[in-house]
Amino acid sequence: MMLSSAPRGRPRDNRAHQAILTAATELVTELGYAATSIGAVAARAGVGKDTIYRRWSGKAELVYEAVFTETEATPAPDTGTLAGDLTALLEALIQEFTAPAAAAALPGLLADFAANPGLRARIRSEFLAPAKSGLVTVFERAVQRGETDPNVPVDLVLDTLAGAVFFHVGLVGEQPGPQLAAQLAAVAGRGIETR
Repeated sequence: MMLSSAPRGRPRDNRAHQAILTAATELVTELGYAATSIGAVAARAGVGKDTIYRRWSGKAELVYEAVFTETEATPAPDTGTLAGDLTALLEALIQEFTAPAAAAALPGLLADFAANPGLRARIRSEFLAPAKSGLVTVFERAVQRGETDPNVPVDLVLDTLAGAVFFHVGLVGEQPGPQLAAQLAAVAGRGIETR
C-alpha cells in the first residue's frame, strides 16, 4: 500500500492570504491599530476568523506582516556600489515607515511586542531573520569589490540602518527629506568601508 505524500487538509489559498493582508492594512489605516480586530479583518477579507488564526497567532503578527514585510520581500538591491545599495535599502525602509498604515500600526505593535516576548521572538525568527539573510548578498558583493571587509557585522549594520530610520521617522516623527537615505547610507558606508 502506497501512502500519499500530499499535505493533509485544505491547500492554502493565496488569494485569501492576500485579501487578509490587504484588509488588515486598510483597517489599520482607517481605524488605527487599537480599533482593528481580527473579526473586522475577517469580515472585510470575506473569510472566517479561523482562517486568520490558522495563519497568524493574533492581530499583532498579522498587522506586522501586512504592514512591514513588503520591503523584506523585494530582492536585494544591486546598484554596483555599496553606497548605492545602502541608499536603495534605506529608501525602501523610509517608504515603508512613512506609509499611513505603518504610522497607525507602530505604537500598538511596539506595545504588543514589549508585552509578549514569545511574539517578539516569533517576529524575529519568521520575518526579520529571513529578510536579513536575503540582504547578505549586498555585503558579499561589497567585499568582492573591495569596498568593505569580510568581517563586517552584517546584522548589526542592518539593525543600525533600520534603527536610524525607525528613530527618525517613527519616534521623532520627522518627515524625511529627499536626501535622508543618501545621508544615512554615507554615514553607515563610511563606518564599514575598507581602510
